[in-house]
Amino acid sequence: MPELPEVETTRRGLLPHVAGRSVEHVLLRRPDLRWPIPHAVEDLLPGQRIDAIRRRAKYLLLDTDAGSALLHLGMSGSLRVLPSDTPVRAHDHVDIVLDYDRVLRFNDPRRFGCLLWQSPGELHPLLAGLGPEPLSDDFDGDLLFALSRGRSAPVKVFLMDQAVVVGVGNIYAAEALFMAGISPLRAAGKVSRERYAALADAVKAILAHAIARGGTTLRDFISPDGAPGYFEQELSVYGRGGEPCRRCGRPLKQAMIGQRASVWCGHCQR
Repeated sequence: MPELPEVETTRRGLLPHVAGRSVEHVLLRRPDLRWPIPHAVEDLLPGQRIDAIRRRAKYLLLDTDAGSALLHLGMSGSLRVLPSDTPVRAHDHVDIVLDYDRVLRFNDPRRFGCLLWQSPGELHPLLAGLGPEPLSDDFDGDLLFALSRGRSAPVKVFLMDQAVVVGVGNIYAAEALFMAGISPLRAAGKVSRERYAALADAVKAILAHAIARGGTTLRDFISPDGAPGYFEQELSVYGRGGEPCRRCGRPLKQAMIGQRASVWCGHCQR
């Protein structure tokens, strides 16, 4: 599944080609993805200028005066800006036709993504209750420490809770915990304030570096220009169970934590 760096890479790739352009019409090749596509997308988006493209957690919002198209890439979705006469491929479910012979095309083989609508002045229910952005000043070790008190769940599960901080999925949680030297099995409430400060710094560093490298290509993700992300080549633990730790050389451990495959070093992470 595309995680925060992949979604941010997509946003940045689309921005110069979409922001400031007007929508001529919307073509839906099916009425639903993960959920039904609201009629407002077809009724209100055409004729509007896209003023901005924002990211909230793993959602993208195309902002107009009439409201915002809310998109999620799901497990395998992608957004590309293409010439209007580009042949349609399998799973090209949505075209947002722009005013300069270009189309913003949403391809989603598994249909776990979504295209929804947020009216002006409203907050879509999917965005309600989300925690702070991990690269913002609102996210730090003090926040993690305060929210973790009394929590017996593993710290990795805690870190992936979208009410705690958004966008830290399985890949980047594993990498940040390794950088901070914290075992993913440790109870969240047993991690000290000092170690949470190191973990928050690690989350910021890992995500910022992954964004700079274009995200992580795992299975289906490609950026809007078709280029893969390169952070996968630098993963320290994720997907490397049984391989030597890059720090100490001992075999990395692997287990299911919170129903997600997890890899860590039993020597370097305590």
